[in-house]
Amino acid sequence: MFVYEEDIQLCLTTLQNGGLILYPTDTVWGIGCDATNEEAVAKIFTLKKRVDTKAMIILLGDESMLTNYVTDNNVQIFDYIKGIHKPTTVIYQNAKNLASNLLAADGSVAIRITKDTFCKDLIKLLGKPIVSTSANISGYPTPLCFADISLDIKEGVEYVAKYRQEETNMQMPSSIVKWDEAGNLIIIRS
Repeated sequence: MFVYEEDIQLCLTTLQNGGLILYPTDTVWGIGCDATNEEAVAKIFTLKKRVDTKAMIILLGDESMLTNYVTDNNVQIFDYIKGIHKPTTVIYQNAKNLASNLLAADGSVAIRITKDTFCKDLIKLLGKPIVSTSANISGYPTPLCFADISLDIKEGVEYVAKYRQEETNMQMPSSIVKWDEAGNLIIIRS
């Protein structure tokens, strides 16, 4: 029988040991690791067969964690985050305290404040952000439910979360936005 707390603990232990997890998020299933661990991030690039110059999204449990990982404290961004209901990833300039191979070439990072209970609980226990990249080989379609995830991905991580595996409702990736230097909102993916 599945036990939520046990699943969280097994994910946590895997992350703390530099491993990869396959886990449900507030959008699609993700491949995750400790976002401050460069070796773990490198393992995700290898698993996804993805070029390591392409940045990945990280999840935070709440807005209070943002100042630990970005120097951009634009009030406009914080107001926007509070007003949205659809999972939305924001690209922030001047990332800090994260694995360097996780960042874009310009030093920016894509961050989503998760509203998913499983993710929030896991991030709170880890005390750090978690990488959240779609559970697919680079170039292949994003799986919209657990059943669509390839065996290569399932076997390529150290732990597969049991929580929400049985769900068949299709999830969609998050919206992605950023602000330009003039303070204008740019929608990258709606």
